[in-house]
Amino acid sequence: MDATTAAVSGLVLTLFGGVLLLWCAAEVRLRHQVRRRGVSTMATVVAENDAHGQLDSAPLLSFSVLPSAGGANGSGAAGRIAELVLTRPRGHTPLRRPERFAPGAPVRICYDPDRPCRAVLAAGEVGRTAVVDLLWSALGTACLLAGAGLLAAVGR
Repeated sequence: MDATTAAVSGLVLTLFGGVLLLWCAAEVRLRHQVRRRGVSTMATVVAENDAHGQLDSAPLLSFSVLPSAGGANGSGAAGRIAELVLTRPRGHTPLRRPERFAPGAPVRICYDPDRPCRAVLAAGEVGRTAVVDLLWSALGTACLLAGAGLLAAVGR
């Protein structure tokens, strides 16, 4: 392999692997925080009108968000109607959508009260999240090591 090609390939692989590892760590941390400090509720899987939406492995979820305790005018939550939120859960990356996420199915989730669109599936709803996280991390580590190996080979 040409030295220039090896250097560029090594740089691209190292950059991709590093960014992928950072992204994995950020997603795992976000899911952990939302599950630990978030509000637990039930959501309903919504049927999607968009044909491309069915290609997404994460289902479109609909749930009601409780009004915030302190309103802008100081009246609190009295008289306010709950807000309906449509979102997809974070960190759900299987290749195909499981059958249990059929439209109309109830799903347990946790959401961030400050950002209701930031929702994750509750711990009992996810099957192999740790395995998927390990696979993505392994891919990032492999790319990082391959890129560092190419850069080391060029530097000799």
